[in-house]
Amino acid sequence: MQQAPPASRPRVLAELALITVLYGVYRLGRLLADGNLSDAFANATRVWSWERAAHLPHEASVQALILHGEVLQKAANVFYTTVHFPATIVFLVWMFSRHPAHYVWVRRTLTVLTGTALLLHLAFPLAPPRMVPGFGLIDTGRLVGPSPYGEVDTEGLANQFAAMPSLHIGWALVVAIGLIAVTRTPWRWLWLAHPALTLFVVVATANHYWLDAVVATALLTLALLLIRSPGAPVLPSPARHPRGTPA
Repeated sequence: MQQAPPASRPRVLAELALITVLYGVYRLGRLLADGNLSDAFANATRVWSWERAAHLPHEASVQALILHGEVLQKAANVFYTTVHFPATIVFLVWMFSRHPAHYVWVRRTLTVLTGTALLLHLAFPLAPPRMVPGFGLIDTGRLVGPSPYGEVDTEGLANQFAAMPSLHIGWALVVAIGLIAVTRTPWRWLWLAHPALTLFVVVATANHYWLDAVVATALLTLALLLIRSPGAPVLPSPARHPRGTPA
C-alpha cells in the first residue's frame, strides 16, 4: 500500500468563503430546528425514560457536585457559554496554519458531523433537562448566570430545543481527536480532558442528557469512518495490462 500524497495548504480566501457558507447553513438549520413545544417535551420524557431503562447515572447526581457553591455553578456556566465556539475556532486556525492536511480532514469531519446533527435536530426536537420541572434539575444559568438563553424562545442561534445530539460534545471530541492526531508526545491523550470536562459541564448545568453525548459520539464515529484521515493507506489501483495479455 502507498501513502496518500500530502495535501497543500488550502487558500485562505476560499476557506473563509466556505466557512462563511457553512456557518450560514448552520445558522439556518438552527433557526429551522425550532421544533414544536409539545414534541420537544414529549421527546424529553422519552429520553429520560430511555436513560433510566438503560440504568444510566441520574443527571442530578452530577449536578449535585456543583450545587455546593455559587462559584462552581458560575464557573460551569461560563465554560458552557464561552468555550464551545472560541476553542473550535482557535483549533481550526492553528490546524490551518500548522497542519493543512489534517485541517482539511477536520473541516470535512466537522461539516459531516454538524450537518447530520442539524438533520436530527429537525427530526427530533428535544427540551433540555433544565426545562422539565419533573426531572428535579436546576437551571444554573438562570439561577446564578451567565446563560446564553432568555425566555423559552427558539429564535436565534442558540436554539434551546436542539439538544440531541450535543454539538458541544461533538465539537470538543473533534478538537481532541485532531490534536491527538498531529501531536507525538506521550501526553497527547490528555487532550481528551477537553471533551470529558465538556461532558461534565453540559450535564451539570442541565443543558444536556447523557444520550445527547452518546448520539454525538456515534455520529462522529460514523463521520470518521467515512472520511479518510491524512496518512491513511491508499489501495493500489488495478494494474493495466496490454490488450491480449492475461491479468
